[in-house]
Amino acid sequence: MSALDFTSSFWHWFIIVCTLGGIFAMFFLNFWLAGNTGAKIDDEGNAEDTGHVWDDTLKEYNNPLPGWWLNLFYITLVFGLVYLTLYPGLGTFAGVLNWASACNKVGVAEDGKTVSLQCENDNSQYQVEMEAADSKYGPLYEQFKTQPIPEIIKNTEAVAMGKRLYLNYCTVCHGSDARGNRGYPNLRDNDWLYGGEPEKIQESIMNGRKANGMMAWKDTLGGDEVVNQVANYVLSLSGRKSDEAAAAVGKEKFSTVCFACHGADGKGNQMLGAPNLVDEIWLYGGDLESIKASIANGRAGVMPAHGNFLGEAKVHLVATYIYSLSNEATTTAAAQ
Repeated sequence: MSALDFTSSFWHWFIIVCTLGGIFAMFFLNFWLAGNTGAKIDDEGNAEDTGHVWDDTLKEYNNPLPGWWLNLFYITLVFGLVYLTLYPGLGTFAGVLNWASACNKVGVAEDGKTVSLQCENDNSQYQVEMEAADSKYGPLYEQFKTQPIPEIIKNTEAVAMGKRLYLNYCTVCHGSDARGNRGYPNLRDNDWLYGGEPEKIQESIMNGRKANGMMAWKDTLGGDEVVNQVANYVLSLSGRKSDEAAAAVGKEKFSTVCFACHGADGKGNQMLGAPNLVDEIWLYGGDLESIKASIANGRAGVMPAHGNFLGEAKVHLVATYIYSLSNEATTTAAAQ
């Protein structure tokens, strides 16, 4: 027997024994309670006084559970056994209906590495639903796939389709209104880390973005005081009130350390994903303490790739909707 077979066999029976053991233990417990074994009733049908008294008048009695309550327990347990017979849940047993939520399982090979095992059945609910949806809606997405995004935003139907896809897949991070959240970019303000051109937006969705990272600079700069000086200078770049003396010293540090990514003028570099520090748009907060935290501890955001999951046609429509948000004048004119 291989290591993979042994591991699978052990966990298969371990799960079965623990699951069925627990269910039958509950059957016994219910039967025990139903027989009044746990409660003491006298010949006149009165329950035993446990001796617990509250407020000198309220007594606790050792009554058995009501019959209807016990029957609900029995019904629940029987339902559990029926469910585990029909559907997967007992180790690798697929159930008599041979149903699976997905067609991939994970095992451990002889060398200890995790491997993917193909299911013997193809009755995957998820797979069936996705194939049905693709056959129904796929042609609708495909018709826009080769059309330039600046042209598609004039098509209200295409933009509406992109919006529905966005609401399904993007709202968790960027919000239903696409205004983002702390650490998640606002997609409406026309301020882009990697560029707001249609192809750049589509590239971000397809391949994701793993930030080169704003490294932690506290130790490199020389401690909290220098971090404070640089933060004050960054604050001054957008014309806001700052400690002028600290900012003057921070400017020198900025010009020798920070300019490589953010530029000598602080306007950032989209090729690196380095943000513009001159405007008043901040991903992690633009108050002094937030800026100091970014400089001292660094920042490293990640946008997961959606290309393999959504496919090019859907990504094209999502990018169209996002592009339309920062070009609302064009979209509004087309809708009129």
